[in-house]
Amino acid sequence: MANLIQYAKDQVTELTRKAYEAAAAEGVLPAGAELKGSVEIPKDPQNGDYASSYAMAGAKALKMNPRAIAQALAGHMDLTGTIFSSVEIAGPGFMNFRLGPKWYGDVLAEIEAEGPLYGQGDQGKGQKVMVEFVSANPTGPMHMGNARGGVLGDTLANVLAREGYDTWKEFYVNDAGNQIHKFAVSLQARYLQILLGEENVPFPEDGYHGQDIKELAQGFYELHGDSYKDAEEQTRLDALAAYGLERNIPKMKEDLRRYGIEYDQWFFESSLHESGYVAETVDLLAQKGWTYEKDGALWLNTTELLKKKYLAEGKSQKQVDKLDLKDDVLRRANGFYTYFAADIAYHRNKLEVRGFDKTIDVWGADHHGHVARLQAALDGLGLDGSHRLVVVLMQLVNLLQDGQPVRMSKRSGKAIALHDLLDEVSVDAARYFFNARAATTPVDFDLDLAVREDSENPVYYVQYAHARICTLITRLAEEGYQVPKAAEIQAEVMNTPEEYALIRTLARLPEELRAAARDYDPSRINRYLTELAGDFHRFYGACRIKGEEESVLLARLKLADSVRSVLANGLGLLGVTAPEKM
Repeated sequence: MANLIQYAKDQVTELTRKAYEAAAAEGVLPAGAELKGSVEIPKDPQNGDYASSYAMAGAKALKMNPRAIAQALAGHMDLTGTIFSSVEIAGPGFMNFRLGPKWYGDVLAEIEAEGPLYGQGDQGKGQKVMVEFVSANPTGPMHMGNARGGVLGDTLANVLAREGYDTWKEFYVNDAGNQIHKFAVSLQARYLQILLGEENVPFPEDGYHGQDIKELAQGFYELHGDSYKDAEEQTRLDALAAYGLERNIPKMKEDLRRYGIEYDQWFFESSLHESGYVAETVDLLAQKGWTYEKDGALWLNTTELLKKKYLAEGKSQKQVDKLDLKDDVLRRANGFYTYFAADIAYHRNKLEVRGFDKTIDVWGADHHGHVARLQAALDGLGLDGSHRLVVVLMQLVNLLQDGQPVRMSKRSGKAIALHDLLDEVSVDAARYFFNARAATTPVDFDLDLAVREDSENPVYYVQYAHARICTLITRLAEEGYQVPKAAEIQAEVMNTPEEYALIRTLARLPEELRAAARDYDPSRINRYLTELAGDFHRFYGACRIKGEEESVLLARLKLADSVRSVLANGLGLLGVTAPEKM
């Protein structure tokens, strides 16, 4: 679990501390000061591998010129047995450290030791975290937004698990409420049109117009004939909704399974209503004084809850007073609970009943106004929703073909379904492309690019690097060369800029995983893999392996195999295959 980049930074700090103590003991630097500074990786490798600002930061405390401090520190710095080969002074007092062969060899040894788990961290410390994602209404096929949310949530959960979190993947099935009523009404219209003729049965303006609704109604008719024609409307609606859900939910599971997503649980909204948990949650909010009645409905005092939340977060009273805050209905005058009430109950179930330390929801950006309201409601229940509920808001997907946008409209029934997309492009391409940008950035999904087999296609570019290494290893094995152990190679023979750059990139995976988990941004792994593949292709073009003297051949073979291992590792986190041949 070593993070060799952090290890190098820590060693710079320790070397600087010891050098200061030695210089102070000789009277070269004033004693008794505490040197504080930072260690960064310069953008230009010409400026060393690590740059320290300790000399400049210590100028005030030591009352000396920063460059003179840097010279004193460098002159008392013993690099014997360390991972650094030299330290140089630059500019006004920067100290630039250059890594030695030991560090480069240590990176390959660490990759070998940790294998597929290389890069793992412990920032999660076993915390129980749920990642809830997709959670599409089961009223129609999975579409593009679901495709992006699917890979975003799935990969985020994988990254969190690698960082030491105890993760759980969940799909919340909205099988109750207004959407299901609209679904049933749409099915009813199509069913009655089959029986009575389209011209005699108007279709609801806000109904679901998709072809899938017609097909479900036809299937219901073929199963039941006209037996529901004269039934009470609610009986007919219940039967149609049940029929539709019994067919749609397995299709959703099938589409997501094909897409490489398996959930730990499919949680049904209806179970919260049937068990009385929604009513109990609303009663609890009432007991805590956060509700009131108006016009026969029960309202949540969201305004006061949000004011309390925002003031606790540091907003001023003046700022809060300017906000356009509104209250929310929890129970309508007809006695039915709202979707918001069910959502509060569901998240109470996650945090209180099932004991998750944190719940991370992946939502479409159009739900941004709902985030603070739900967090505030959970705060009102004493569940610290402002910290324990994290919502990753996801921007839209723009589908392109021949350089032109492909129009999508759920209302008109022309939405591009996930299963249709996967008929056109591979699962690997879909998963890689949909996770290629941070959730806050819209994704342009270029259908033409996704099927290209060249370096312009990022997933092909990364997979080709992996396959290329596998082929190299096979060919060298035929000549009697096996991938050596890290302890058996001479790291010092790897001394070209391309080798150094490639190993430094390999060393970055632990940092990238830590940042991806911290920022809830798994797209960092895509960018990292693309960069690693590029560094490998440059290394392979500049550094011969076959035909070199044995010490160089074996060191470079080990380096190539380390890249293969890390590429497979990262692609696995994305749910993308690492082919051995292409």
